[in-house]
Amino acid sequence: MSGRTFYIATMGCQMNVYDSDLVARSLARDGLKQVHDPEGADVILINTCTVRAKPEQKAYSLLGRMSRIKKRRPHVILGVIGCLAQQKGSGIISRFPRVDLVMGPREIGGLPAALQKLEQGHARVVATRLDPPPPGPPPAGKRVRDRVSAYISVMEGCDNFCAYCIVPFVRGREVSRPPGDILSEAKTLLSEGVREITLLGQNVNSYRWEEKGDPWNFARLLRSLNDLEGLLRLRFTTSHPKDLSPELAECFGDLSRLCGHIHLPFQAGSDAVLRRMGRGYTRKTYLARIEKLREVRPDIAITSDVMVGFPGESPADFEETLDLMEHVRFDALFSFCYSDRGGTRACRMDGKIPEAEKAARLDRLQSLQEQITLEKNKDLEGRCLDVLIEGKSRRPGQFTGRTECNRIVNFSCNNIEIGRIVNVEIKEGLLHSLRGEIREGGSPA
Repeated sequence: MSGRTFYIATMGCQMNVYDSDLVARSLARDGLKQVHDPEGADVILINTCTVRAKPEQKAYSLLGRMSRIKKRRPHVILGVIGCLAQQKGSGIISRFPRVDLVMGPREIGGLPAALQKLEQGHARVVATRLDPPPPGPPPAGKRVRDRVSAYISVMEGCDNFCAYCIVPFVRGREVSRPPGDILSEAKTLLSEGVREITLLGQNVNSYRWEEKGDPWNFARLLRSLNDLEGLLRLRFTTSHPKDLSPELAECFGDLSRLCGHIHLPFQAGSDAVLRRMGRGYTRKTYLARIEKLREVRPDIAITSDVMVGFPGESPADFEETLDLMEHVRFDALFSFCYSDRGGTRACRMDGKIPEAEKAARLDRLQSLQEQITLEKNKDLEGRCLDVLIEGKSRRPGQFTGRTECNRIVNFSCNNIEIGRIVNVEIKEGLLHSLRGEIREGGSPA
């Protein structure tokens, strides 16, 4: 298919961003050129999410628009990949007859070969096995030279089977990647100009690898990556509270390049709800993990996920969630209403909360978190923070970057090297970002 063009629309989590990049690199290696307008593409791919009802609906809406493009341009190959593709399989083709390819996350390593078959006139492709191992490292190339930050997947799948979660059914069981592959991929990214790497997994804390009697866990992997030449910052997501070991917590005090930020979903503040969710920890356990992290790294930024309206959540349960938020004072929070996911245990539970009540609870929770986030951002006013410059801001003459604690900072500057760490004095703390002025100092890339 050399000389053809492709377009990828990516929905959902960072893992989907990583998977889309793997696909894009593979197609570029085979001579295809990426375009940013589906109207000019010979291959259109939608990388989908199904973790909640809303992204599933968005995927169907986008698929409808892309189907209309294929109707006007019949030669286009239209494909659906990712978690929704895995969940619905050939049902997507039944609903959208113009779709040529449906491929789950574990199968995307075979996408270039599948496109070749379609180009040669073969029948539609539906590939949704969950037994293949995660795809290997993306082929080396020049696709990330304009990026300061990049993702690396260290493991695929999940064994937790939380009552509400579809992930184990669409991403498969936990499979870790060989540490040699991960380190090699990191070195390639650093050679291409990346300065910040974020390690990805449905539960990175569960990373395990052993070969010839040499065991690796996630803490050892972090320590190995921390020493790579050219790396300025190291992050990871997502962690499961029940698997956050003291050894992993200690890494925040020991590793110079590991950023002082962790994303640690708590989902609910009530033990009764946590039990029904099957989360495997209690409120007390979660708070003990937070205490340990702040003991090791007092200034650590903690973000989280929380769900409202899980089946059977009483008003008192919800108040316990708000109380936990007040106690921890998260730097930021990703919050959402519970929605049924077919095949999960929660889908069959009694005690479903009315939509209006879920919306009211979410509004109250988000208002509380906005207050906390703004207060924490205001507390940074007057402080000087190191900022990794990611690029130009939307405003003329301004650049944008992130602090170690993952806050966005915008500041004025005539010209400066992207990928460098600079010292910025915070002048104003806003709800979603910080405004600052650059100062002398900082570390060169």
